[in-house]
Amino acid sequence: MKAVIQRVSKASVTIEGEKVANIQSGLLILLGIVNEDTHDDIKWLCNKITNLRIFSDDNGVMNNSLMQVKGDAIVVSQFTLHASTKKGNRPSYIYAAKPDVAIPIYEAFIKQLENDLGKAVQTGRFGADMKVELLNDGPVTIVIDTKNRV
Repeated sequence: MKAVIQRVSKASVTIEGEKVANIQSGLLILLGIVNEDTHDDIKWLCNKITNLRIFSDDNGVMNNSLMQVKGDAIVVSQFTLHASTKKGNRPSYIYAAKPDVAIPIYEAFIKQLENDLGKAVQTGRFGADMKVELLNDGPVTIVIDTKNRV
């Protein structure tokens, strides 16, 4: 499981002209899933995201977590995070999990993140053509791959 985490001042997701997610201060999380991902990956990644100290404290030092600042989150599925670009100019997505595997993992990730944060998390729509807007705060962008956690 791979996540691109962006600290945002605001972010939104629009599908077919309808804004389906909209937050102010918090995190936009782009999530890519592979067949080998497990519930342990979900738990580890959600814990890492909610406790990652990337929000400024009173002294302007990145010392606070999403939990501490009571920030919001949007989770957007993004299979292109697992693109292979080794050959030619057309990315291959053979490593990304197909919807029958990815959707249950995506939904379990959202539930775990909501549990960890103690509040609802907004989302895009799996497989939809989404327009994602964000104002990256910092900018702060972090990539986390559960396969590199050890």
